[in-house]
Amino acid sequence: MSFATEAAELDARDPLSGKRAEFDLEPGLSYLDGNSLGAPPRTVATRLEEVIRKQWGGRLIRSWNEGWWSAPERVGDRIAPLIGAAPGQVVVGDATSVNVFKAVVAAVRLNPGRPEILLDAGTFPSDGYIVDSAARLTGHAVRRVAPSEMAGAVTERTAVAVVNHVDYRTGRLHDLPGITAALHAAGALAVWDLCHSVGAVPVGLDAAGVDLAVGCTYKFLNGGPGAPSFFYVPARYHDRLDQPLTGWAGHADPFGMAEEYAVAPGVSRARTGTPDILSMLALDAALDVWEDVTIEQVCEKGLALGDFFLRCLDGLVPGAEIVTPRDHERGNQISVRWPDAGRVMGLLTERGVIGDFRPPDVLRFGLAALYVRYRDVLRAAEELAAQA
Repeated sequence: MSFATEAAELDARDPLSGKRAEFDLEPGLSYLDGNSLGAPPRTVATRLEEVIRKQWGGRLIRSWNEGWWSAPERVGDRIAPLIGAAPGQVVVGDATSVNVFKAVVAAVRLNPGRPEILLDAGTFPSDGYIVDSAARLTGHAVRRVAPSEMAGAVTERTAVAVVNHVDYRTGRLHDLPGITAALHAAGALAVWDLCHSVGAVPVGLDAAGVDLAVGCTYKFLNGGPGAPSFFYVPARYHDRLDQPLTGWAGHADPFGMAEEYAVAPGVSRARTGTPDILSMLALDAALDVWEDVTIEQVCEKGLALGDFFLRCLDGLVPGAEIVTPRDHERGNQISVRWPDAGRVMGLLTERGVIGDFRPPDVLRFGLAALYVRYRDVLRAAEELAAQA
């Protein structure tokens, strides 16, 4: 059977094939960069027009009391099932880097007397910048450790470890339950970055006993460029979390204008500033595409897309250096090491196959299962073969 025939048969049998029609994508485009910026669901533009014309334009400031102010918690509850969290433990707002800072400082305050922070050695650079800055402010030392080595590296000096669930370069899926358990056994806390796993693979935060977690919403959740991130705070910390950016949105009575800060109850204590309503409600609309699918279905298709892509690469581009695990210990992306990767990805993009690259030489192909087709990954392999 040819790869083209196999791709056609797999697309025909795909139970998620109808979801692509819910996204605003050109029919002939193979968009394999949803791990950087998700495609826009069609509902978003209509919903934003309503928000701008009817809520902002029609109701004006009254809209704050008609759903705007509570949107961070409400939208957080929509994300919660995708990361294995019970309601009332996820709040949306602020950029990912801001929430990483809040989580790191809050974690070391929850676990005082331990002078060290462990940091995923392959972390997304922004996380590293933030952790280093937070450590300077709190007087902690930072030690970079590969996630696979954290169980042996954690000591009684470790306050917290900050780990990426999926490696942004290679797509490797790290052992969230195992690493969390090892950290807890040594008395340390676990902060997880879920940016490349939320909306792609099951996470299971509550089941694993994760302490704090942060994730973005503009990748596999399709919230749009600059969409706000989310902050997971389990209920067991709702009376103890002491986050450092105590802005008015996290106040118990934000409109009371008191001079002294009084922390809000529940997960709202993780809020900081005024919600970005347009981005927040665009994300809310984008989450509608999840109403009739589960994260398990999406993960199953994402892994199947990856398996097919690997077979295509092996057959059409023999010798290509695959840096993503071939087993299923991966997120929904395949990464290939390639000479002159930036130029080659530019050529693929001109040909209608959009992925991205990470310096110095890694091509990344995101497999957002809600809209990527088997024919798209075959096309990517064929275009790479033409560059070999």
